[in-house]
Amino acid sequence: MTALAPNHLKTIEQRLLWLSHWMIHNANHIRPKVDGIKVGGHQASSASMVSIMTALYFSALRPEDRVAVKPHASPIFHAMQYLMGNQTREKMENFRGFHGVQSYPSRTKDIDDVDFSTGSVGLGVAVTSFASLVQDYITAKAWGEDVTLGRMVALVGDAELDEGNIYEALQEGWKNDLRNTWWIIDYNRQSLDGVVREGLFKRIEQIFDAFGWDVVKVKYGALQRAAFEEPGGDKLRDWIDNCPNQLYSALTFMGGAVWRQRLMDALGDQGDVTALIEARSDDELADLMENLGGNCVQTMAETFAAIDHDRPVCFLAYTIKGWGTPIAGHKDNHGGLMNKSQMAEWQKHMGVAEGEEWEKFATVADPDALQAALDRVPFFAKGRRRYEDATLTVPQIELSSDREISTQMAFGKILDDLSKGDSDLAERIVTMSPDVTGTTNLGPWVNRRKLFARKEQADTFINEKIPSTAKWEFTPTGQHIELGIAEMNLFLLLGAAGLSHSLFGKRVIPIGTVYDPFVARGLDALNYACYQDARFMIVGTPSGVTLAPEGGAHQSIGTPLIGMSQDGLASFEPAFADELAVIMQWAFDYLQRDGEGDPDERTWLRDETGGSVYLRLTTNPIEQPGKRVDEDFRQGAIDGAYWLRKPGPNCDVVIAYQGAVAPEAIKAAGMIAEGRRDVGVLAVTSADRLNAGWTAAQRARARGNAEAESHIESLLADLPRDCKMVTVIDGHPATLSWLGSVVGHQTVPLGVEHFGQTGTIADLYQHFGIDARSIVEKVQGLTPGRQMLHRVAG
Repeated sequence: MTALAPNHLKTIEQRLLWLSHWMIHNANHIRPKVDGIKVGGHQASSASMVSIMTALYFSALRPEDRVAVKPHASPIFHAMQYLMGNQTREKMENFRGFHGVQSYPSRTKDIDDVDFSTGSVGLGVAVTSFASLVQDYITAKAWGEDVTLGRMVALVGDAELDEGNIYEALQEGWKNDLRNTWWIIDYNRQSLDGVVREGLFKRIEQIFDAFGWDVVKVKYGALQRAAFEEPGGDKLRDWIDNCPNQLYSALTFMGGAVWRQRLMDALGDQGDVTALIEARSDDELADLMENLGGNCVQTMAETFAAIDHDRPVCFLAYTIKGWGTPIAGHKDNHGGLMNKSQMAEWQKHMGVAEGEEWEKFATVADPDALQAALDRVPFFAKGRRRYEDATLTVPQIELSSDREISTQMAFGKILDDLSKGDSDLAERIVTMSPDVTGTTNLGPWVNRRKLFARKEQADTFINEKIPSTAKWEFTPTGQHIELGIAEMNLFLLLGAAGLSHSLFGKRVIPIGTVYDPFVARGLDALNYACYQDARFMIVGTPSGVTLAPEGGAHQSIGTPLIGMSQDGLASFEPAFADELAVIMQWAFDYLQRDGEGDPDERTWLRDETGGSVYLRLTTNPIEQPGKRVDEDFRQGAIDGAYWLRKPGPNCDVVIAYQGAVAPEAIKAAGMIAEGRRDVGVLAVTSADRLNAGWTAAQRARARGNAEAESHIESLLADLPRDCKMVTVIDGHPATLSWLGSVVGHQTVPLGVEHFGQTGTIADLYQHFGIDARSIVEKVQGLTPGRQMLHRVAG
């Protein structure tokens, strides 16, 4: 298959420009309004990208390439897919409406072939570099040698380069010998609030160059380059090069006559350049001055075709924001829209007859020839590029211990046990961590499975015979990717690796570890990864004020609430090693599921859809309960809770706990039980799953299914109505406070609401009122007249 002829590229460019802008206009000015607010759609930001995207998709790309489209260019993307038959008119007419094409490209919500979701600016840019790293990781393995290398491409708004996560990704790319990555910058020099600062891109070019990127400046279109060859053309080029951004934008908006006046004022007494200007009509002069490189489809196609290496490339494509439309260049055009009269005039200019606004080939002289050309476009030749890979069998994971052990240590031991085996699952696990590999218990795994690099790198300490517990040997077969201290990079890499089965047809099982409080530092990227339906396991450890000596800076409080609120992420906080083993065995299967999502009527959770998993673990070794084999325990640990101590028929107190405070809850129950034999202890492993199931069951009942009952409702159903409940967690008390609402039990939620401080665990548990004695005191407050503390004192 060959590249399209320039005339076809120009025709496609104009069709995409019209269809994208008509879609936005229809949503804002024609479709009935019900909310009374602007629908929006970023016409100007789309227009500046249309030539770039036409040249990229219809000339440069191949099916193995992957693209992250800048958020505000989504109308161009949808118009392109509509032209190719991959998007429906119904959804185009419902742009930004319910079940219409999305505001920003979405892998999960759009029907067209979106490679990477975008929307939170900067993240779609950075994820392409990590997708390239994942591609290198896969093709370095024996099981990935048949993958065809593709380019990972980001279409970047120039204002997106204000985002710090982009520069974090640049540094990580340099460390990992990044290749096969293109970032194409739409340099229209206008952002939401103004015009990009003069001289900024000289600095940005230097940054890209310092990190080993090939920087390709695409400043002049074919018309301009031809004019520069005319007598006086060098003077015109010098004027363009020295014209400030704001002035160039303002002159573009004002049009050809003003261009002529300003150029004649500046250059008109210099002979040959005067003739160059006067040889063109006002419209021709405007076309010339607005023919920047990024607005010239021919120039962009030639520029892309000239790249003959796999080094990362930054294309700095000069464009006019709103190019080709009446609002081109105006400083307010970012969120501005053509009004009805402007659109009517522009429709005449574009040659689109009334009633043919949605016609794909309106204005096309030879539709059959254009369709034949579209049928030859290599990128679209294989159809929808969503791949699959076989589900990996999960080996039996058993971990029970009578000794004291922390969940963090248990996690490391489970991975170490897997590393000793030869299962397909172990072969596909890839771990990663932002410079906390050793302190999050990945060390044993890394020692056995090594670190990944495309080229062998020996461990100097080993070569020099210096004793060390860590063996930092880099090899193409390695299964750990070590990152710098940047949690955004961690979650972006998890997101890219978690899409490997779909992007590259090879499944990997990504596991990332991070200090639990710093989940919040990468939260935007975590949400972004989940929004794409990436599949990964994130282990936040150490967590809570149980990390006592580290103080408030390293003690997490709100992360359980993050785990509950984050869509696409099943959150767990096991207290014991055997719980963790059960949960991880289930999780490795859950990460690979892709079912229809019908609710399980036992829990009302939609587990068949699968998703990612978050484990909140701790460093505090606690005494283990011994070997447990009963099914209520195993299934309860997965579903979110089980009775560690079943309540008796006359139970008037239940202690519900999650995570590291298990010993305190158990001890408190023992103290209370001296006066109350029927006290219950509810072991919560996932407030997230309990709450999700409860909410879903309530919805089902509201819709007429009277039999719907969630797991937590089943557990609490037999409790007397006057039973009291105390909940306790090493985190925010709201995590479990809702349990009293399930059946209607009076509840006292205990937890941590304020920044921690240094001290011993006992000091901090007492300070925050989550130790055994404080729990007993709260129970006493719930039951006037019962003097339990007197009975247990001493």
